[in-house]
Order: sequence, then structure tokens, then C-alpha cells
Amino acid sequence: MAESPLKKQPKQRGAGKRFEPGQSGNPAGKPKGCRSRATMAAQALIDGKGKEVVEKALDLALAGDGPVLRAILDRLCPVKRDAPVSISLPSMETPADLPKITGAIMQAAAEGKITPSEAAALAGLVEAHRKAIETAELSDRIAKLEERSGL
Repeated sequence: MAESPLKKQPKQRGAGKRFEPGQSGNPAGKPKGCRSRATMAAQALIDGKGKEVVEKALDLALAGDGPVLRAILDRLCPVKRDAPVSISLPSMETPADLPKITGAIMQAAAEGKITPSEAAALAGLVEAHRKAIETAELSDRIAKLEERSGL
């Protein structure tokens, strides 16, 4: 059976695609601030009833609804992110100073002055500093060896 000449066929580009590879159908993208229909519908339901929604959520949380309580607490008391850590550490001039520094970090974590994740982050910084010192020392040693050998 022959196809109807009235039915328009999309132009094929490449391997069965409508657009060339790497070329978007909408190069400008969505406009900034554009909201989906679902978001706008939800906003229309909430408009004018925000106070009642908050009161209902608080009633549910106070009645023991765990997920609602968690959602409210997450908004009121968000998780702490990258706060400055204030502990005293010995200086590190050589890799031999490393045990004193890691000991101080472990002690601060054990005493609760810093969290275990903060201790791990500090240990990573100490390790990066140790590598920098070691690299500088190796560079100096290589330069001295090259100088002696006349290179």
C-alpha cells in the first residue's frame, strides 16, 4: 500500500534523528525563571492557604508524624556545612613532625572539639602539606646531585 502524499514525513538527519549531532533543537534553552506546569499548579493550590498549610504541618509534626517533623527540622536547623575549625596544631616543618600533628587532630576528635569528618578533612590537608614538603626536599636533593655531577 502506498503512503498518502498528504502525510508530511519529518526530514531525517543522520541516523534517524531530527537534529544534527551536537545541535540542540532549542539552542537558547529554557528562559531563566521558567516554571513547569506542575510547579505552577502546586503554587496555585497553595496561594492564599500558606498559613493553613504551615499550621497543618506543625499539627502533624506535633502529633508525632516523623517525616513531617524531619522536614520541618531540616528547614529550621539545616545541616552544618564547612564551618571554620578552631584547634591548635603544632607546626610542620619536616615529615618527622607528622605524628605530633595527627596526634593533636585525633585528640581533638576524641575530646569532641571537632567531628570525625572534620578530623578526616584536616588529616587530608596535613597529608597534602606533607607531600609539598617532601616534594620540595626531593627537588633540593636532585638539584644538589645535578650540581655535583656537573649537569
